[in-house]
Amino acid sequence: MQPYELYIGLRYTRAKRRNHFISFISLISMLGMALGVMALIVVLSVMNGFQKEIRERMLGASPHLEVVADGGRIADWQPVLDKVASQPQVLASAPYVSGQGMLSFGQSVQGVMVRGIDPTLEIKITELSNKIKSGNLSDLHTGGFGIVLGSDLARALGVRVGDKVMLIAPQGSITPAGMMPRLKQFRVVGIFEIGMAPYDSSLALIDIVDAQKLFQLGDAVTGISTKLHEIDGAPEVAREIQKQLPPDLYANDWTHQNSNYFRAVQMEKKMMFIILSLIVAVAAFNIVSTLVMAVTDKQADIAILRTLGASPRSIMKIFIVQGVVIGVIGTLLGSLSGITLALNLDVVVPFIEHLFGVQFLAKDVYYISELPSDLHYDEVLVVSAMSFLISLLATLYPSYRASKTQPAEALRYE
Repeated sequence: MQPYELYIGLRYTRAKRRNHFISFISLISMLGMALGVMALIVVLSVMNGFQKEIRERMLGASPHLEVVADGGRIADWQPVLDKVASQPQVLASAPYVSGQGMLSFGQSVQGVMVRGIDPTLEIKITELSNKIKSGNLSDLHTGGFGIVLGSDLARALGVRVGDKVMLIAPQGSITPAGMMPRLKQFRVVGIFEIGMAPYDSSLALIDIVDAQKLFQLGDAVTGISTKLHEIDGAPEVAREIQKQLPPDLYANDWTHQNSNYFRAVQMEKKMMFIILSLIVAVAAFNIVSTLVMAVTDKQADIAILRTLGASPRSIMKIFIVQGVVIGVIGTLLGSLSGITLALNLDVVVPFIEHLFGVQFLAKDVYYISELPSDLHYDEVLVVSAMSFLISLLATLYPSYRASKTQPAEALRYE
C-alpha cells in the first residue's frame, strides 16, 4: 500500500464532511461494532462461568473417574484398585458400593440412591466432607448404621441429625410369605448440601461395610472411584486404564457420565455466539452504508485523484482503509469494554441490582445466586478477529464501486 493511500483514507475517516449524516452513520457503525463485540465477550464469559461453577459442584460429589462392572458387582476388587492407583495421573482411589433404595420416616417415603463409602478415603476423592451443613462425615463407621443425607432429601422427609430413618433395599429375603424387602434402621449423622438437585434430593451416604450387608454383596463392591491430578485429562486416563482392565470392567470418566449436560451447554454456547454475532453483522451493514454514501460524496475527489494518476486499485485501497478504521476502532472499544465488564461482573451486577431494586438470580429459586464469569482470552481473540474480518468484508463492495468511477462523468457537473 502506498503512503498516500493510507494518508487519504485516514483523512477521510477523521475529516469533517459536508454531509454530517455520513459522520453520524459512521459513529453508529463504530458503536454497533463495539456493542456487539462487548456483548459476545461478556455472554461467553458468563456461560463459561456457569459451566465452571456447575462442573465444580458436580465433581464435588462425584469422582473424576469410575471403574464399574457389567453386572454392577466386582468380586475380586483389590487387584483392580491397585492397578488403578498405580496410574501416574491418579491422585487417590477407593472402593464404593452403590444401590437404590427407599427411605421412610413417619408418613414420608422417598426414593434414594445409596452410596456406601469409606469416610477416610472419601475425603481424598470428593468434596463431600466440606459440604456438610450439620453433623460429620466421619461419624459413618462400620456397624454404626449411620447415614448422611442431602439437604433437600432431609427436608422432604422432615428429618434432622439424630433422627432414625428406615432404609428399604430391593434385595429381599425369601420367607414363607414370599419375597420380602430388606429393612434396616439408620440414624442420621449428617446433612450435606452440594447445590445441585440430583445430589441434594436423592443421595444418601452410608458406611461401605454396612452397604455390603444391606445389599447382600459379601466382600464385593460396585466399583472403584478415582480422583485425578488433572480433570481435563480424564478421558485419556480412562482409555489408558481401560487397556489394562478385563473385558467385563469399564472405566467411565466424568465427561462421559455427564455427556448430555455438557453437550447441551456447548450447543447453547454456539447458538448464543451465532445470535450475538448478528449484532456485529448489523454494524457491518452500517459500514457498507457509510462507505456507499462516502463514495457518492467524494465523486469529485476520486475523479481528481484519477486524473493525477491514481489507479483504480489505489482508489479501492483508500476506501478500504476508511472502512477498516471504523471496524478496528469499534472492535478495540468492544474488546476493552467487554474484558473490563467480564472481569468486574461481580461488582457491576450487584450495583445494578441495588440501583433498580431487582435480583436477576433469586436465592430461593436458583442454586447459583450470582452471575459467575470466566474470561477466556482465546475467545476474545476469536471474537475480535471475526469482527475485524466482517468489517473488512463490508468495505469490499463500496471500495470496488469507488474504483470504477469515471473521471469525465464525475466532473461533468462540477
